[in-house]
Parts: sequence; structure tokens; C-alpha cells
Amino acid sequence: MDFETLKTSSSNFDKLTKALEKNLNPEDQSNKNKYQDERLWKPEMDKTGNGYAVIRFLPATSGEEMPWQRVWSHAFQDKGGWYIENSLTTLNQKDPVSEENTRLWNTGVDSDKEIARKRKRKLSYYSNILVVSDPKHPQNEGKVFLFKFGKKIFDKITEAMQPAFEDETAINPFDFWKGANFKLKIRKVDGYWNYDKSEFEGVSSIKDSDDDIKAIWAKQYPLNPFVDTTNFKTYDELKEKLNRVIAGTSRSTETVSAVELPPTQATAPVSSATSEDKSPSLDDDDDTMSYFSRLADED
Repeated sequence: MDFETLKTSSSNFDKLTKALEKNLNPEDQSNKNKYQDERLWKPEMDKTGNGYAVIRFLPATSGEEMPWQRVWSHAFQDKGGWYIENSLTTLNQKDPVSEENTRLWNTGVDSDKEIARKRKRKLSYYSNILVVSDPKHPQNEGKVFLFKFGKKIFDKITEAMQPAFEDETAINPFDFWKGANFKLKIRKVDGYWNYDKSEFEGVSSIKDSDDDIKAIWAKQYPLNPFVDTTNFKTYDELKEKLNRVIAGTSRSTETVSAVELPPTQATAPVSSATSEDKSPSLDDDDDTMSYFSRLADED
């Protein structure tokens, strides 16, 4: 899709809503020990325990059709260390962890169900964004980043595209001209990052000049690499690793790999995590890789 087609089609709202329906149905950056990808933007909490920023979701980049990609992954620990891998279910393929979880769940035994819960899939979305306001890091404002988020924020997008009430008008949050800024408001509730107060502003053009808009579009990152088969291990490789982790035959310290990002994009060394269980409550919107880096730093 070229820029003029993009402008004329207003990002093809009908196609996005159909894709949406399909989806619905089936800390301190100076710490060099933490995994980093300079393309990724993440909000940061202030001293009061709240976070605030204004971002703008961007349309599909050149050569791609969708303005988001979703990735399923697993991150859990057993006798043999950590299992942290992208799930092949992202590619609509069989995955050994999902198969094992199904087997455990179908036993009907409560202890087996609890194991399946601990090994459940984690859903992450990736989109391009423009950072409009970032009070904690104003140097990010006006720049294009990748944004990783979970189901709770995606639900906000869904509500904007498919409003529940007749007095609300559907919008395409990913549109340059008829989209809307997103006010990201974060609170800590029972140990979880809570996004309930986040909301879209009124419809507005992202910039007044088409030249300025085109410049933003040119800086966007491709999303298709997130679901490229080269970024997923084979079924047999995952099965072998799962067996090692469950049986405890691997070494006690398991190296954490940057499983959710194209490996050629890693920009910092990855830390390792020990077998001691320090896992906090993690919801879909937590940055799993950052958590495991913090865990390693504490050991």
C-alpha cells in the first residue's frame, strides 16, 4: 500500500474490523544487565505508583496490511529451569505446551489443572505508535516506537472500533487523519498494572501536514517479522526443551532468550534466571522479559 492509497482508504477500516472480529473469536534503562530493544517503548510509573502518557496508534506500514501483530508465548519454571518460548499456536500450528496443558486439564485432577494454569499462554500485541506525551521521558515525544501490550489495552481498541452503545461513534484508532490519541493511565491494583482509566481522546488528525504524516509513516517498523517462522523453534525443539524443563535434566540455571522479538534486533545482553521461584502476579500487559531480567538482577 502506498501513501496516497493509505490516505484515500483511511486505513481500510472495514478490513480492520473484520480482522478484529477474527481476533476476538478464536525499570531503569541505564541498567545494562536488562534486556533492551531500543525500538520498544514502555510506560513508566512515577513515585506515586501511577503512570501516564499519551500515544497514537499508527496504521499498517508499507507492504503490510495489519497495524498490529499478536504473539502467544509461554513463560514458566520447573525442575529443569525456565521455559520461555514463543508458542507455535501463534502460527496456527500444534504446540507441545498447549498439548500438555490440554492433557493435564482433561485429567480432572485439581493439581493437574493448577499446573496447566501456571503454564498457560501469554498474549502480547505489537503495534507502531507515535509518542505524543511522555512526562517521565520527554525525549521520546514525537518519536515512533514499537509498543507491546496485552489484552486489556486491546480491549480499549476494540471498544473504540466496535462501541457497545448507539450514542457512540466507531473510530479507527490506527488512522492518521480520523484516529485519536490514546491517554494511557496506569495504576497499581493488587500488584497488577491496571489500565481501566485509559481512554481515547476525540478524533483528530495526527499532524496538519501530509508531509509530516508521511514522515511518520516512513519511520514505522515492520510487524510481520514477529510472526515469521524463523522466530519460532520447531515442534520437536520445543518438545525436547519442555521435557528437559519438566524432568529437571537441564542445568539449574536456564538462559533467558529474547523469544518475542526478532533475534537480529536484540540490542543488549540477556540475563539468566535461577530456579528459585520469585514469580509475582503477571498479567497480559506486563513485560515478561523485563521481569525475568529483574529477577536475575536480584539473585
